[in-house]
Amino acid sequence: MKSLRCDEAAWSLHERINQTSVPYPDDASIGELFDRAVARRPEAAAVITASRICTYRELDDCANALAWRLIDEGVRPGDVVALVLPRGVDLVAALLAIVKAGAAYLPLDAAWPAQRIAHLLEQTGCHHALYGAAGPAPAALGACRALPVSVDTLREQGQREAPHGRATAASIAYINFTSGSTGQPKGVPIEHRSVARLVFGARYARLDTESRVLQMAPVTFDAATFEIWGPLLNGGACVVYEDGFVRASRLRDLIERHRINLLFLTTALFNALVDEAPATLASVETVLTGGEAHSLRHMNEALRRYGADRIVSVYGPTECTTFTTWYPVREIGPDETMLPIGLPIQNTRLYVVDQGALCRAGEPGEICVAGPGLTPGYLGMPEITRERFVEYEIAGRRERLYHTGDIGYLREDGVLVFKGRLDDQVKINGFRIEFGEIAFHLQNRPEVRRSYVTVHDNGIEKRLVAFVVPRSEGSGAEQIRAALAEVLPAYMVPAQIHLCDELPISANGKIDHRHLKQTLE
Repeated sequence: MKSLRCDEAAWSLHERINQTSVPYPDDASIGELFDRAVARRPEAAAVITASRICTYRELDDCANALAWRLIDEGVRPGDVVALVLPRGVDLVAALLAIVKAGAAYLPLDAAWPAQRIAHLLEQTGCHHALYGAAGPAPAALGACRALPVSVDTLREQGQREAPHGRATAASIAYINFTSGSTGQPKGVPIEHRSVARLVFGARYARLDTESRVLQMAPVTFDAATFEIWGPLLNGGACVVYEDGFVRASRLRDLIERHRINLLFLTTALFNALVDEAPATLASVETVLTGGEAHSLRHMNEALRRYGADRIVSVYGPTECTTFTTWYPVREIGPDETMLPIGLPIQNTRLYVVDQGALCRAGEPGEICVAGPGLTPGYLGMPEITRERFVEYEIAGRRERLYHTGDIGYLREDGVLVFKGRLDDQVKINGFRIEFGEIAFHLQNRPEVRRSYVTVHDNGIEKRLVAFVVPRSEGSGAEQIRAALAEVLPAYMVPAQIHLCDELPISANGKIDHRHLKQTLE
C-alpha cells in the first residue's frame, strides 16, 4: 500500500473538509428503499407527466409485475438489462423493475450508432432489453431478448408482491459508459449503496416528501440518477419533461404548473436560460448546475435575478455517482476568475495530491475522491482500474482514492477551486469526452493521414473541432464527419473539421496545439 505524505497544515485542512459522515441506509437495495417510500405514502404522486400522475402504489405494482416478467424470462441477480425508452412513467417503471429483479440497468440511446450499441451489449454481457411499446424493438438490440414496456398494460395485471432478496446494497444498480482514450468507452458500474449515498442526508439540496424534482436529463447521462432516485427514495415527486428538445416556454409552464422546486441544468443550458428566458427559473427553490466550468457573467446575472443560495454549482465524475462537491453561490468576488466547485457532499471525501503528498491551501494538485460513492472499478479493465483507483495510507488511515485527472487547489477556508485537466479530456453539455477516442476513430479512417482534436471555447459555448490531414485531395470534411457519426454518438462528433496540408510542429517535436487553436480565434 502506498503512503501519502502530509504535514500538519495539509492534514488539518483536509481533515476539516472531510467531516462529511452522516447516517444513510447503506444496508438496503434501491428496491427495498423504494418499498419503504411506498409504505409511507402509497397514494402520493410519484411520477408526474403532462398527461398523467402515477402514485407510489401504482408505480410499485407496475414495477413488480415487470420485475416478475423479467425473472420469468430468465433474468438472474447480477445480470444486465438494457433499456431504450424515452423519459416518462414507462422508463421509471422499467428502471425499478430491473433493480427489483436483481439486475443492473444499462441505459442506451436509440440515436447512437448500431456499432456502439452492439459493443456495449457485448462488453456488459447483456442478453435482455426493455423498449417502448409505442414502436418496434430497435434493430440495434440485435439478439437481445427485448420486451416492450407499457404502464397501461402492466396496470391490467393488478397488484403483485415485490421480488425479495434478489439485490443487496452491494449489488450493481446500473452501468454508465464514459468516453475512453483507447478508442473504447469505459463501463462504470454503480452500486445500490452509492445511489443511497447520493440522495440521503443531502447537503447540496433539500430532498424529502415535499421535493418536486424535474427529470429532464437523458437516462444515459448520470444526472438522471439524481433526478429519478432523489425524489422517489425520499417520498417526493419526479416531474418529467417529455419533449425531445428544451423549449423555455414549455419548461416554465411545467415548473409553474407542478410547482417544481429542485432541478439540475447543464452549464450550457443554465447559461442559455439566464440569457434568453430568465423568468423560467424564477420560482424554483434550488437550481443545481454543472458539467463544465461556469461563466462568471452568467452567475452574476443569476445572483442578481434570483438571489443568494438559489443556485448551487455541483461537480462530480461518473465514477463517484453523479455529484462529488457542491457550492452554493452567494457572491462572486471582484478578483475571482473561476467559480469554485466547493466542498464534498455528504459521505464523500476529497484530497488534493501532488507528487505523493497532500497539498496545502493554495497549492495545486490532482483532485482525488474517496467514499462509498466510488465505483468498484471499470468494467473489464483491470489495468486502468488499478491506475485510477489506488489504496493509500494517509495519516495512519486507509483510503481508496479515485484519481480524477482534474487539477485544483483548496482555499484557506477549504473550498475547492478547479483549475483544469491533466489530460486531453473535456466536458461539453455535461458529457465527458476524451479527445483520444475521437482521434482513434479518425485515425482508423482510410482517408485520414493525421488528425488533432481540440475544443473551441468562444466564451458562450464549447465546440469540438478536428484538424485533419487527408490522404488525398478528394477527401471532404463532411464525408469524414458522416463516417464519425456512424461510430460515435452525436455529442462526440466534431462540429467542425478543418482540412490542412500538415499539422504544425513545435520546437519540441510535438503538434503545436497553441498554433492550431489560434487559427480558430
